[in-house]
Amino acid sequence: MPDCPHCHQSVPEEAIACPFCRAPLKAFGHPGIPLYQSPSGSLCTTCLYHADDTCTFPQRPYAESCTLYTSPEQTPEAIAYRPSWGNRLRGWVGQRGGWLLLGAIAAMSLILALGNR
Repeated sequence: MPDCPHCHQSVPEEAIACPFCRAPLKAFGHPGIPLYQSPSGSLCTTCLYHADDTCTFPQRPYAESCTLYTSPEQTPEAIAYRPSWGNRLRGWVGQRGGWLLLGAIAAMSLILALGNR
């Protein structure tokens, strides 16, 4: 039986909330979505998604509870995974695509305006 991260009492595996302190143990009240919680500090400092800069969680880097958390101790094969430069570049462009398009339009406008002088 796992322990509650808040009161450290043993709770059933399928419990949605701790029966002692009522702290949520499953995300969104769904028994199939685990909610990882840190009793103190941020989870991000030990998460693989934060380490390889692929985390999309809005509370990053100060999240104290997370549904995406992956510890290096949980998955030793995931430590060796490192996205290639192409995948990292594609992700970076995907996150900033609108700004890149706006910058390209502004640059083309400036080139055309200076070329017609």
